[in-house]
Amino acid sequence: MGGEALRERIVAEARGWIGTPYLHRASLKGEGADCLGLVRGVWRATIGAEPERLPAYTPDWAEATLAEQLAGAGIRHLIPVTTEAVRPGDVLLFRWRAHLPAKHAAILVAPERMVHAHDGAAVAEVAFAPWWRRRLAYAFAFPGA
Repeated sequence: MGGEALRERIVAEARGWIGTPYLHRASLKGEGADCLGLVRGVWRATIGAEPERLPAYTPDWAEATLAEQLAGAGIRHLIPVTTEAVRPGDVLLFRWRAHLPAKHAAILVAPERMVHAHDGAAVAEVAFAPWWRRRLAYAFAFPGA
């Protein structure tokens, strides 16, 4: 499966995670996930086995290390796309402040909608609003999409 059919499957799978409770470092649909866990779960359901082991990370890992670890993993396993050309099915990475590494991930499910997990809430579909667009640092397509 490739191209548009894969993108449609990615979107459907991401939406299938809606309502999954937030749980740091988890990636189990309906049981618990953080933002990276959501992307990992969608990968497993649409691509296959995860390409590398999950490293240990704390909620403040990006601030503590100042390294672009999330973006680095994206570069290793996904296909970089320009932030201006994102399409449904793409992975979006956000930075909270300009001087900090990207540390939040979401999956675009429509031109103006994304699915993400964040602390204190269940996985949800939200508007890809200007607030998010200003913080968008990287975008990636799944292999074959």
